[in-house]
Amino acid sequence: MILRAGDCGQDPRYAALLALIELPVSEEALPKLLSRFAVTLAAAMDIEDFIVVGLAPRDGSPAALALRVAAAGPGSEPGAVETVHAPEFDLQGSAGLLGTTILDDLSAGSPFPALTSLLHRRGNRSACLSPLGRATEPARVLCLGSSRLGAFKATDIEFLKSAANLFALAADIRESRQILERRQRSIEADRDLWRTLLEVNNAVVGTLDLEALRRAIAVNMRRVIAFEQTNLALLDADGRRFSLFSVDPDVPEDAGRALATLRIEDTPFRDPKALRAPLVLEPREMGFVPEVIQSDALFRSMKRFCLLPLTTPRRILGVLALASRSDDAFPPGAVDRAAQAAIQVAIAIENAMAFEEIAALKDRLSEEKLYLEEEIRGWNGFDEIVGESAALQRVLAQLRTVAGTETTVLLLGETGTGKELFARAIHNLSGRRSRTLVAVNCAASPENLLESEWFGYERGAFTGALAHKTGRFELADKGTLFLDEVGDIPLHLQAKLLRVLQEHEIERLGAARPVRVDFRLVAATNADLQSMVNEKKFRSDLFYRLNVFPIRIPPLRERPDDIPALVGCFTRRYAKRLKREIDSVPRETMDALCRWHWPGNVRELQNVIERAVILSPGRTLQVPATEFSLPATPPATLENAEREHILKALLDTKWVVGGPTGAAARLGLKRTTLISTMKRLGIQKPDGQ
Repeated sequence: MILRAGDCGQDPRYAALLALIELPVSEEALPKLLSRFAVTLAAAMDIEDFIVVGLAPRDGSPAALALRVAAAGPGSEPGAVETVHAPEFDLQGSAGLLGTTILDDLSAGSPFPALTSLLHRRGNRSACLSPLGRATEPARVLCLGSSRLGAFKATDIEFLKSAANLFALAADIRESRQILERRQRSIEADRDLWRTLLEVNNAVVGTLDLEALRRAIAVNMRRVIAFEQTNLALLDADGRRFSLFSVDPDVPEDAGRALATLRIEDTPFRDPKALRAPLVLEPREMGFVPEVIQSDALFRSMKRFCLLPLTTPRRILGVLALASRSDDAFPPGAVDRAAQAAIQVAIAIENAMAFEEIAALKDRLSEEKLYLEEEIRGWNGFDEIVGESAALQRVLAQLRTVAGTETTVLLLGETGTGKELFARAIHNLSGRRSRTLVAVNCAASPENLLESEWFGYERGAFTGALAHKTGRFELADKGTLFLDEVGDIPLHLQAKLLRVLQEHEIERLGAARPVRVDFRLVAATNADLQSMVNEKKFRSDLFYRLNVFPIRIPPLRERPDDIPALVGCFTRRYAKRLKREIDSVPRETMDALCRWHWPGNVRELQNVIERAVILSPGRTLQVPATEFSLPATPPATLENAEREHILKALLDTKWVVGGPTGAAARLGLKRTTLISTMKRLGIQKPDGQ
């Protein structure tokens, strides 16, 4: 209820103050408070204009609410309340206003030129200025104006001061209530945000599969920010490119593959600091992504993109990319909330990656265990390389030279010479000896299974692939890979092997992304790879990749001095295994073994001794003499015939190769051709010749 002048015979000013007492308990907005204040005060005094400076929403600049009422008197109605913004007036001059001040004539000037100019423009000729609010608040002033000169008297000051204080109290209460309401809304918003983040965290941290995690992220992130599409891009181990991806089901496969070609230096994240803050982009700003992705985004009418960095205290994992068809998508507040949710997502992804890594290590240990058990069961009995011959010592010197490097070694030699044993010696002398030596016989597996044996496969990659299998190449990671019988590798697999050796990456059958591998390669063959290259049966580029450090393993017939030591070693080993006691070998038996040409080399000798141990009834090794009664001549192969012919010419010329009386002239060959042929056949000048 508003009391007007004359009610109950009261003084109009007293009635006005009684009416203004109700203002502080009002819940009306400031414009309505000013309107009630103006109507009440105009009924008590000849005041036409009311301006409240500094009560508009605080945006860092001064503003005012202004109201010009109709002629004073009972039943008068106020005009419209308007907001007057800077720079129409200035609070700087009025900041020092200490009390109610009367300006009798505005045309005569005043200490407050900005306010005076505003009042004068609004048709006022005199005014009364009164400070509002507490001392700690910004300067706020109540300006009362009248079209008459000298409308305000000194006797009015106390009344106007009391009225101004009541209005200031009402304004302060209203402002405090608004502040409390804003804080309450902020607290509720923060509570809802943290509740949502907790629910998002609970939903994603328990998901350990990356693809399932992407689906969980897509569902739960929509509770924080609106979007239509989400893609997950993770950095590889060295942080140079994106390697792991989980893409939205709507994204075509070619777009997903193109995303895998994106390098970090081609993106806005080439500076690692850029991965610390969210990035909102428009399509024209997405030129760094492959064209196929841009075309797909255009086809799907995507208009805004939000890239949320995925970071943990330990590292930067990658980016969560959101896309929307809305022009005003991803407002700052929503992006800030999404960035906080992305922190929870990053922790979940790191957990999932750690789980995958632990699972992979566990599978690898299981695979290595099975592999080593198979190797132990299939171990051919060599505990060490036996022999002291000059030919063997030359090979061992080469092994010691190359073992400590990472160089690829190609072991050449006839079947049965123990090439795998020499490969193990290289591994045991290398810096990788603490890891696994994985041997792969390229001639042992069927051609159609060789690739899956090498590279492994994913579950469901083909019929019968019921579980994930780690390939031999991946099993050799950080260790040594021994490829035996490389000459038997099919041509179509030679190209894939070459790529693995060049890029150190393999692709499991059925997998969507390559796997990095780091192994030292030792290859072996009993074939003449150079001849196979000439006959187009072996790729020349692969041959040059393998033939970095070739080592020829001499056949047993070229190291007869080692036969007695080998016979003794094999006799002791098989006697112990078969629980026999054999402690001697007859001289005639040893002589017969030393004369034999051993076409099967050490493997043949090993088998002969095992059979002899079984057949020997006493403590003396007995070898059937009929097996070695034939002349100790090599089998009549073209290679052996060529070797014997060249050796005869060299012996006749006392190992003189060049010159008019040398072996080359006698054989009708060029000196360089003869030297090349000697290397191919493994013919070397004996010591002392």
